[in-house]
Amino acid sequence: MQTLPTKLYSAQQAREIDRIAQEQTQVTGLQLMTKAAEASFQVIKKYYPEAKKIVVFCGAGNNAGDGYLIAKLALQAGYKLQLLSVVAEEKLTGDAALAKQAYSHAGGVILHDLHLLQTHADLVVDALLGTGLDRPVLGKFAAAIQYINALNIPVLAVDIPSGLNADTGNIMACAVRAELTITFIVLKKGLFTGLAADYCGTVLFANLDVSNSVIERQANQESLLQAVRLAKRARCAHKGMLGHVLVVGGDYGYAGAVKLAAEAALNSGAGLVSVATRQEHASQMYLTCPELMGHALERLIDIEALLDKVSVLVLGPGLAQRSWAKNIWPALIGLNLPRVIDADALNLLVTSPVYSEQWILTPHPGEAARLLGCSTAAILQDRFKAVRALQAKYGGVCVLKGAGTLISDGKHVYVNTTGNPGMAAGGMGDVLSGIIGALLAQHYSLLDAAKIGVYLHGLAADKAAVHFGERGLRATDVLQFLREVVN
Repeated sequence: MQTLPTKLYSAQQAREIDRIAQEQTQVTGLQLMTKAAEASFQVIKKYYPEAKKIVVFCGAGNNAGDGYLIAKLALQAGYKLQLLSVVAEEKLTGDAALAKQAYSHAGGVILHDLHLLQTHADLVVDALLGTGLDRPVLGKFAAAIQYINALNIPVLAVDIPSGLNADTGNIMACAVRAELTITFIVLKKGLFTGLAADYCGTVLFANLDVSNSVIERQANQESLLQAVRLAKRARCAHKGMLGHVLVVGGDYGYAGAVKLAAEAALNSGAGLVSVATRQEHASQMYLTCPELMGHALERLIDIEALLDKVSVLVLGPGLAQRSWAKNIWPALIGLNLPRVIDADALNLLVTSPVYSEQWILTPHPGEAARLLGCSTAAILQDRFKAVRALQAKYGGVCVLKGAGTLISDGKHVYVNTTGNPGMAAGGMGDVLSGIIGALLAQHYSLLDAAKIGVYLHGLAADKAAVHFGERGLRATDVLQFLREVVN
């Protein structure tokens, strides 16, 4: 598949880039539209070589113009083609009207009634709604989207699946479920997080020959995470150079969580890993993983000597919110060490909010909602806004987990592209905490540890899914592939 650019832009920025490209490079809107149609038609020929019958759905704006020109190319190439417009032809203006005219001059017919469409097509081209959508989809547009999704045949979305918000990845009442999405000039940030993964399919890109000098006039504040290679170790390295991670958690009934985090830290390259947990759990920690050092923790005084030796804390896996956690939490949260705050440590943070530049928070949407005092629905409404709000309130680096995990340091937001639905299982977050803790111990910055940790966590899960399948994927399966991806 195609290697995508990394920079992401809002819908408004994309429109401004389009405007500047036309004004300063003497290219017309119709010429850009033609290039978009040609790129889309090449995708049809490459990815759907057996398709002979195509249905194109068009709306009223420039996205519809792309659709009309794609239809024209398909018609001229001998495809059996149907085109349905959900708006009256007189509503088309500007370049979209010119594109419709070009299609009509090529002998194209425009249908307006869904009932006239033949349902045995090989491919649907979605050119109903573009990136400017900012309200719920209703009426004929909603009916067309529901019709497309009910056909159960491949869909190529033009620029963005109709009904998807280009800025948030949220669904505006309903949206087309595409198998492929080809987007133009710049990548829109809403294509890569939230619900977008279920609607965009594979995202392809065509820059339409718009120069970087035009694009770079818009400040870039969001990017896709890139593949990373960890720094090569010195031949004279020893365990003391590679950090000592202390994982704190594992109340009764939750010993597995703290062990998963600790083993993830080991498998990600930490020099030493200790676990501070309930006495019964600490005494058994070495039985299945002799490299782990277990320490009984009933009161903070029990590990005071250990705290002088460790370089990173991972707080929260299996911590629970009972009296044990509440008694040790106030002292732990105030320690002057780099920390990863996860799971119930996040819930304890809600009860006594603190700001720090020394930690990485890793909430899922439900935990993020509690941290911000809002609903989970509000978090999902705009994940970019949510992760920035978390970082502004609590400091450090914030990781908002989910499909298209977001990482923010307050200046920039990074969007992860690795991972799969098999990760929707208990223990996956504990593994992530351990990975990030290990990277901090190996002297990566807070931001780099979060970015690299999230990327490698998803990559290990992707490799595990290839081996085991997504359904029934376990956190321990991901542990097996960590050593491979960190190397």
